Amino acid sequence: MAGIDPVTAGAVLLATAATDAVYVMFTSAVVARRRIPAASWSSLWYLLSSYAVISYTENWVYVAFAAVGSWLGAFATITFLHRPPGGPPVGASPE
Repeated sequence: MAGIDPVTAGAVLLATAATDAVYVMFTSAVVARRRIPAASWSSLWYLLSSYAVISYTENWVYVAFAAVGSWLGAFATITFLHRPPGGPPVGASPE
């Protein structure tokens, strides 16, 4: 415990809390099938999680590609899952 930096520990705690809060908002938007909020929360989620991208590539510009890819993926998924009311849910067996 002596080697733990309290500032770093606090930063990790706050970053994790923020990332999980955004993930919950993303999940809520997906469940509600709201495309733009889901895509936007997904993009923000990736921006908060971008440390690994920067660590591996050593270039922060790739974070923008991760955020755009996340937004497009979430938007496309919600679009694909969206069905008119009264129709069978995605993955339901045919009658």
